[in-house]
Amino acid sequence: MTTTSIAVAYHSGFGHTRVLAEAVVRGITSGGAEAHLLAVDSLTDADWSTLDAADAIVFGAPTYMGGASAGFHTFAEQTSKRYLEGRWQDKLAAGFTNSGSKSGDKSNTLAFLSAFAYQHQMIWVSLGLMPGWNFTTSSEHDLNRLGFWTGAAAQTHNDSPAEDVHASDVATAEHLGRRVAGQARVVVAGRGVLAGSTR
Repeated sequence: MTTTSIAVAYHSGFGHTRVLAEAVVRGITSGGAEAHLLAVDSLTDADWSTLDAADAIVFGAPTYMGGASAGFHTFAEQTSKRYLEGRWQDKLAAGFTNSGSKSGDKSNTLAFLSAFAYQHQMIWVSLGLMPGWNFTTSSEHDLNRLGFWTGAAAQTHNDSPAEDVHASDVATAEHLGRRVAGQARVVVAGRGVLAGSTR
């Protein structure tokens, strides 16, 4: 059986988004896929090759001033040659973000991450969860407590250390990793079957 390879390409200014990236990696590995954790502000040539070879890439960026961080934007612009060559076409993609406010305009960041993936002709995987914490009987400890659909979203107080990322948000990021791993297995297996049927 072919091992599914998934890269988690993230930028983290103060460590909070890295906590989420690590959670996504745990979800990927528990979902039976091989995970690669890559900080986009320190990519090596080998890291770029890992991105090119991956079956899926999960993008992560903090939300600063209503949008993705400058560090992630720098990475996005560095991919322009790959965009022109279509190197990431038909890979799966997903995304996650963190901000200091419960809204924080995180939807703008997730929209940017998905648009970035669409420009690369990738296939976006949504969070795949109903919203949590929206009934009187529900709890802030529900998965997807902030009610996002495009990707995993987290909220951490601006003056809190990285280890204080909310446990529900960490679990939601792990769910995203498992979901991407599951979808990637389906796609890789399906492509293998289709390739075999043409022989």
